[in-house]
Amino acid sequence: MTVTLAPDAAGIARAAALLADGALVAFPTETVYGLGGDARSDRAVAEIFAAKGRPSFNPLIVHLPDLASVERIAVLGPKARDLARAFWPGPLTLVLPLREGAGISPLVSAGLTTVAVRVPAHPLAQALLRAFGGPVAAPSANPSGRVSPTRAAHVLDGLSGRIAAVLDGGPCAVGLESTIVLSDPDPVLLRPGGLPVEALEAALGGPLATGGDAGKPTSPGQLASHYAPRAGVRLAATTAGQGEILVGFGPVKGALTLSDSGDLVEAAARLFQTLRDADALAGPGGRIAFAPVPETGLGRAINDRLRRAAAPRS
Repeated sequence: MTVTLAPDAAGIARAAALLADGALVAFPTETVYGLGGDARSDRAVAEIFAAKGRPSFNPLIVHLPDLASVERIAVLGPKARDLARAFWPGPLTLVLPLREGAGISPLVSAGLTTVAVRVPAHPLAQALLRAFGGPVAAPSANPSGRVSPTRAAHVLDGLSGRIAAVLDGGPCAVGLESTIVLSDPDPVLLRPGGLPVEALEAALGGPLATGGDAGKPTSPGQLASHYAPRAGVRLAATTAGQGEILVGFGPVKGALTLSDSGDLVEAAARLFQTLRDADALAGPGGRIAFAPVPETGLGRAINDRLRRAAAPRS
């Protein structure tokens, strides 16, 4: 049975104790809920993959409370350090060389010599990480390939009975997973996310290259089919086809909407809940159509998630 823990001192202490015992605990971040396990424990990390049904070649993100903690497990080059100082804590994940003797389970990095790390801003995540006192591996707390969770209820919908507990921190403010960057020597965007690319480019003083290989992922979120509802998904729709549920944006009105006003911040925060609602309305064998979203700011990350949701499924 999965226990729901209150967002108070007792709930945080219980969550930290469960992690210390090798159990899995879902917890809120500003992006989405993460499924946490001790990143030093092969068994705990293996149980993350098993609970999610996640392929073991897909690396995990390690969550830590501050830059000093990150430096104990990874090596930061000058550009990584600049980005960390500018955007941590926050929705940025950096892929860094793994420090020798870091003690991180090789399952976390799928056998690679790099590790993906993040310092979350959510106060409950911060409190849990400090109470636990070690690195926490935490992919999104949902069955692999499905819609990411932005509320505790979403976690329970997909993982109830498979994990020990969920720390309930209410809805996630950003609502999109972190932006992932391979930082040195030349920064590369591996996944757009909750930190707009424009902010990164401003900090770096130039354009950010894009990269990543769905066949050999170096970080999470690179698989071609991901974030998928049960219903089929069609993009760039201005009207609903026969039997489709239209999700609007701005001037395009539908049965549901990401944002009536065309606000990308609102659309990002509502994306995964709206995917779930549309999936429920579409029903078995149904289809969802999404209105166009601008490819700027958070729109890049929204469109990335929608393209992966619409991709052919294996």
